[in-house]
Amino acid sequence: MCSAHPPAAYRWTDEAADAPGGEDSASSGRRAATDESGRRRRLEYPPAPEPLPVPVVDNHTHLNFRDGLVEVSVKDALDAATAVGVDRAVQVGCDLPSSRFTVEALGADARLLGAVALHPNDAPRYAARGELEAAYAEIEQLAGHPRVRAIGETGLDYFRSKGDALAVQHESFRWHIDLAKRLGKTLQIHDRDAHDDVVRILAEEGAPERVVFHCFSGDEDLARTCNEHGWFMSFAGTFTFKNADSLRRAIAFAEPSRILVETDSPFLTPHPYRGRPNASYMVPYTVRSMAEVLDADLAELCTRLSANTEEAYGSWD
Repeated sequence: MCSAHPPAAYRWTDEAADAPGGEDSASSGRRAATDESGRRRRLEYPPAPEPLPVPVVDNHTHLNFRDGLVEVSVKDALDAATAVGVDRAVQVGCDLPSSRFTVEALGADARLLGAVALHPNDAPRYAARGELEAAYAEIEQLAGHPRVRAIGETGLDYFRSKGDALAVQHESFRWHIDLAKRLGKTLQIHDRDAHDDVVRILAEEGAPERVVFHCFSGDEDLARTCNEHGWFMSFAGTFTFKNADSLRRAIAFAEPSRILVETDSPFLTPHPYRGRPNASYMVPYTVRSMAEVLDADLAELCTRLSANTEEAYGSWD
């Protein structure tokens, strides 16, 4: 069972701010009000799910992004998540503005750890403006914060970027791998339509001690590769989509100690609310789907997910 309404902070009122629009980039701070086909999205937040029996961590969220009909503070977002058994989160930066936001948020709420990086689709934009080296220098400075535990999201994206931008992506990915190793941080990977090259570059550079495939999108073969190297596989709301049979097969091959859960909010809202705004309080929908596919006891799976997340990022204390 779930609530008939979203958490109070996510409910629209006559006093709420205007609905978002514009581009879905970290720099804009807003998610587009239309989907990739150009159709207008429903901007009401989904109802709150039944709380989980044991708390888990949303290990990938973008609290800087605005979506939906209301603007929600970091504290209110985390309070709403805590109320349904998602008691901590990893706030992720993917360009300079969102990485700065991440470090600021870490000082405001102890329920957060952070990750900072240049997203593979953003690195070519900095390069085109002649600002890539300066951006690298600031990311390295921000990454020195003791509660920044990961370098990410970084990696490769062959869906949105083409041509000359791919060479910049490869160079940026290699730089971020090196930074993670030099600073002893976890590497959080964005991998879209680029599995083979992501694995190849990790092998060529030598992977950091801890690697997380954010929003795992591979199949059984990639799951086996992750098992072999001890890399974490983080499942998002995509796991619940009707067309995600490959993900549900992959999790059956994943070592239980390598499984994590995330939202990637405000994106990738789980079924049956796909396309609507997402938030950390939505994690229980994905966790229950994972438990069903794995035929696992829900409380035991939650306990495992929490332990795995602390192994990946360290303690929140």
